[in-house]
Amino acid sequence: MNIKVLGIDLAKNVFQLCALLEDGSMGWNRKAPRLKLLDKVRQLPSGTLIAMEACASAHYWGRTFMAMGFQVKLIPAQDVKPFVRCQKNDAHDALAICEAAFRPSIHSVAVKSVEQQDIKALRCVRRRLVEQRTAISNQLRGLAAEYGVIFPQGILKLQQALPEALGDAENGLSHIARDLLYGLHDEIRLLNNEVDTITAQIIQLCKQQPRYKALLSVPGFGPIIAAALLSEVGTGEQFSNGRQLSAWCGLVPSQYSSGGKTRLGSITKHGNRELRTLLIHGARAVIRFAENRKDDMGRWLMQLIERRGKKKAIVALANKLTRIAWCILNRQESFDARLAFKPLQ
Repeated sequence: MNIKVLGIDLAKNVFQLCALLEDGSMGWNRKAPRLKLLDKVRQLPSGTLIAMEACASAHYWGRTFMAMGFQVKLIPAQDVKPFVRCQKNDAHDALAICEAAFRPSIHSVAVKSVEQQDIKALRCVRRRLVEQRTAISNQLRGLAAEYGVIFPQGILKLQQALPEALGDAENGLSHIARDLLYGLHDEIRLLNNEVDTITAQIIQLCKQQPRYKALLSVPGFGPIIAAALLSEVGTGEQFSNGRQLSAWCGLVPSQYSSGGKTRLGSITKHGNRELRTLLIHGARAVIRFAENRKDDMGRWLMQLIERRGKKKAIVALANKLTRIAWCILNRQESFDARLAFKPLQ
């Protein structure tokens, strides 16, 4: 029995295994409990392709199967769904994974190393802490506003103005409200310490990655954006060029063309939302000081802003920086503004 691909529908306890043969027929499609999964896989010839959805625990199983000598392909879940025929169940899902594994237009997800997984885990916890801090800050502003105390915009300005407001006995805050704001202030300070600790851990782990310093040389790229690229993209070898990475991030225009007429719309917003958001924030930070740049990049930006406006220029710059990042990760190149940014004709 020559198996072309083994599709595994991942789960917590019971996995569905579907084997497609070289002639395109289905060899078998059966369940396997978690404790017997590795025994089932060991029976396959070395080098067999194993396909899975890029979902929870997929990277763990990918590393495990690769260590056993198998080829592994992780497929985005949204690319597997169109191949599910009839009703949805585990058997149909496993078969759909097998069929999607050989579609040439589907970009597979690179299996994360343990180091990438560590950076990703720290980023997830950091994002949750930042969201909690933002929620507490918003609640604090709302409660204080009901007593006539208004704080300036920005979380840093809030933290600077809060102690003075709490110490002002004439600002209309009641004893209950003042105690509540003291408690919320303490929560924000605790979250600040946790965020700073995790950020330091992320930077320390990223320094061990060979292309981390090169990514920091790209304008708008700080430790968090560089860490996001390293943990999500790795070396970028799953993409043929920088445009494919930019399209995967959802930073290319949507297209609706027919009959030879090309119509381009807003960006697609496909792929990793968090990474796309970080890249746009980085581009926005660069645009703020574009007027002060006197190099090729500054001239390129000013011409783009004049032609398309500042908002479109931000997205266009994020697109271009993503392509530059792919070159740095995949081709081991260094950032050179003279090569990357040439004045528009």
